[in-house]
Amino acid sequence: MDTSHLRVGLRAGAVAAVLSGAPSTVHALASGRSPVDAVQAAGTLLLPDDAAPTGLAAAGVLAHSAISLGWGVVLAAVLPRRRPVVWGALAGLAIAGLDLGVLARKWPRIRALPTAPQVADHVAFGALVGAVVSRAGRRR
Repeated sequence: MDTSHLRVGLRAGAVAAVLSGAPSTVHALASGRSPVDAVQAAGTLLLPDDAAPTGLAAAGVLAHSAISLGWGVVLAAVLPRRRPVVWGALAGLAIAGLDLGVLARKWPRIRALPTAPQVADHVAFGALVGAVVSRAGRRR
């Protein structure tokens, strides 16, 4: 992988990390749940389930950031030049299958989150990465 893919992937992953949680945040607020639940659930990837809530939130931000940057780099390297937003959204759906369908079995707090909003977050993530990658490609 060349450094331009790495740079674009890190940028895309960072943008998507910040913005892609909108669907689950809106759902949480609309349904009376705390949007912090998802952050703390992600924190259990690094800390035990019974860790302090602030520790879980900090660990959740760290875990989510690292995972998002990693997937951003991977997607920047593999998304096709044609229709990267569509392909990114589809990749986000595949990542949701892996994250929520396979890996979440080990983490009860992640498994307990409402599924549809989490899938929507993943699709948004992939689409946002595709948009950043597309924009970077047009500038070259």
